Amino acid sequence: MSEGGHTKSSPPAISVRDLTYAYPQGERILNGVSFTALRGETIAVAGLSGCGKSTLCCCLTGLAPKVLGGELGGCIELFGEHIAPLSPALVATKVGFVFQDSSNQLVTTTVEDELAFGPENIALEPERIRERVERELRRFGAQQLALRAPNTLSGGEQRVVALASVLTLDPPIVVLDEPFTHLDERGRELVRSALLDLRADGRTLVVVEHDLSLVDFADRYLVLHNGRVAHLSPTPPPEFLEEPPATPLAPDDDVESP
Repeated sequence: MSEGGHTKSSPPAISVRDLTYAYPQGERILNGVSFTALRGETIAVAGLSGCGKSTLCCCLTGLAPKVLGGELGGCIELFGEHIAPLSPALVATKVGFVFQDSSNQLVTTTVEDELAFGPENIALEPERIRERVERELRRFGAQQLALRAPNTLSGGEQRVVALASVLTLDPPIVVLDEPFTHLDERGRELVRSALLDLRADGRTLVVVEHDLSLVDFADRYLVLHNGRVAHLSPTPPPEFLEEPPATPLAPDDDVESP
């Protein structure tokens, strides 16, 4: 077995080939993105504002173009299966998505209802729903929030609830768009600990983050520039580290083959 639990007989968790995407108004954001993520691998994604990071997340999770509209070219496969013909509900059981603005994905009146919402929609047994809700509340130390209304929570608390609600569906892939944004130090540690738990469970993670020092556990670092892959290697580029390493990193401008 090779890195990330990938074997010759099993396809990668994510395969992206020549991905292009333009929004309905015609602006093309992605311009031939290609990469793979092995099963159990963590890919950290960085880049300047407007380079296509959030758009890539929407493509990987099926929101673009099925919900957002626009035109998508190229190919995305999840565990060897083309994403294009899959319904959004089926995609959600394969890949979970935590939005950059978590308030946009919180739809119920209490936190515990929010965590139960996804499993209820796939008709999971009530006992298993309760187990998953309690498991995620414990993971984040959020039991005290169970009966709170999501719209009364702080931005950091909403991010934690959004992540917990995604995890109750037990997706093997989780995509997170800047999950550390608006969190204090304790909140960041909770999220980091949860991501490390998910790695230990063998989940595949795609984490968008402007400060790559927060995701120093990633297996590879992908940098987008003008909608293209400008850097893909096990070494994070120093310009995206807010706390540079003590020893300067050797220059690495090569892009790995997907």
